[in-house]
Amino acid sequence: MPDYKTYPVWDAGTRWFHWINFICVVGLSLIGLIILNGDFFEPATQTKINLKVVHVWIGYVFALNLLWRIVWAFIGNRHARWRAILPGGRGYFDAVRSYIGSFIKGSPEFYIGHNPVGKIAILLLMLALIVQAVTGLVLAGTDVFYPPLGAYFAEWIAAAGVATEDIVPYAPELYNEVAYQSMRVFRKPFITVHLYNFYVLSALIVLHVVAVVISEMKGEGDLISAMFSGRKISEQQPKDDTGDNKQ
Repeated sequence: MPDYKTYPVWDAGTRWFHWINFICVVGLSLIGLIILNGDFFEPATQTKINLKVVHVWIGYVFALNLLWRIVWAFIGNRHARWRAILPGGRGYFDAVRSYIGSFIKGSPEFYIGHNPVGKIAILLLMLALIVQAVTGLVLAGTDVFYPPLGAYFAEWIAAAGVATEDIVPYAPELYNEVAYQSMRVFRKPFITVHLYNFYVLSALIVLHVVAVVISEMKGEGDLISAMFSGRKISEQQPKDDTGDNKQ
């Protein structure tokens, strides 16, 4: 009979990040698509402003959660740390070739942490998430004048005699028109990157989900359940086993 063993892998910090990130990305995507395609909001209504405010608040949770994961990569367990989740290191490309070969044969090599190909996906996802968070914080300042940059943009566009704290979205009578148009020019590359990076991030997420499902079907260590339980189960000898994981 197969000798199945259980291996601890994802600590609580990693699991919490994963599911909070999932909820935030879904919420941000749905609201963002409504705003993007909401031609019925033109001219702007309070509903559109409210949706943008909700989008920003979810974005704050998303950004803080991402910051938490970056910090956790320095202090979490060995499978949560940078050296375990990013590609590279001695023998990495040999490990990639070996893993791909085993995957094609229908019996992927078992890794307790991320497999060599999965590390590439993690790098791309992290970069896309960081770009989305940074551009989103800039846009929060230009759209609804929220922190951390909202006061700066409000001061930039305020008409003579208008206090910064009185600046609100879609109130052109409060703006210096020249300064407002200058701010919009500054904003344009950020909204462009934010939009197209959303498409890139969405494609990466779809590929991630598909890869996890296929790997599960090929018996690669209960990837989905491990993100709930923190443990993987396999009869294979892990390629990244140091001898202190088995339980």
